[in-house]
Amino acid sequence: MKKVLFVCVENSCRSQMAEGFARLHGAGVLDARSAGSKPSGVVNPKAIAAMKERGVDIAGNRSKSLSSLRDETWDYAITMGCGDACPFVAARRREDWAIPDPKSLEPDEFAKVRNLIEARVKALVAEAR
Repeated sequence: MKKVLFVCVENSCRSQMAEGFARLHGAGVLDARSAGSKPSGVVNPKAIAAMKERGVDIAGNRSKSLSSLRDETWDYAITMGCGDACPFVAARRREDWAIPDPKSLEPDEFAKVRNLIEARVKALVAEAR
């Protein structure tokens, strides 16, 4: 399996949703984790609700720091659009998906971001096969 790390600043919305979709759509293909450069300590309730609508339970996840993963090398390191707030992570391939931060969006707009993340994750799974 390919190791993938999804990174955003707080590890509370985008990277958590990406990890959830990677576990769902990439079972047996991707070993997915997520982390943040400045973790909030909690997963955003909007992200939990949005993922529940898609049948993915991330309620038990926690917001984690990149510092706990520093000695690992990843096949993919995917940043969510947090720019220079995300420090370098050792990876064979790096991508920035430039996903807008949905935390202050209304539910319909939040769902559009969630759907964009799901589409990007599905494409990554297809590529990693």
